[in-house]
Amino acid sequence: MRIRFSPATFFIVLATYLFYTGSATEYDVVTGSAVALIVSFLVGHWLVKNDLKFFSPKRWLYAAIYFLRYFFIEETKTHIDVAKRVFTLKANPGIVRIPLEVENDYGKVLVANSITNTPGTVVVDISDDGKWLYVHWIDVSTLDEKEVKENVVAYFEDYAKKIFD
Repeated sequence: MRIRFSPATFFIVLATYLFYTGSATEYDVVTGSAVALIVSFLVGHWLVKNDLKFFSPKRWLYAAIYFLRYFFIEETKTHIDVAKRVFTLKANPGIVRIPLEVENDYGKVLVANSITNTPGTVVVDISDDGKWLYVHWIDVSTLDEKEVKENVVAYFEDYAKKIFD
């Protein structure tokens, strides 16, 4: 078993611990630090591949912009679209194949989760080579790969590359 301290894992686990306890008292910080230290030694090398990249301020800025825009703009637009489709019964559901250009596994997970969390789309499968996403889309308005990619994946993939590649 390989044991190596991972600062990135330590900070992620500590932040998660404090978030879920809902408190930042001295006791919680000490207990959370102990838990984070143990976790970062035992599994840190599996969770974060490159600690130095993790602490890049540019990556954190892109991540903040992505999540703010995603949760406040993209989610709102798609919730409204799906609500309209429910009341008007205008839907053209289907499964589309979308090319994926993100190389990093973390980026692929970000793209797949973002698509699945967005109303009207669900990632059904990722190809074995990781180059294609199969997505169930509530409104298959086109089968052209470029248009489908622009409508479903482009925003997520652009930021996934900036954050993880």
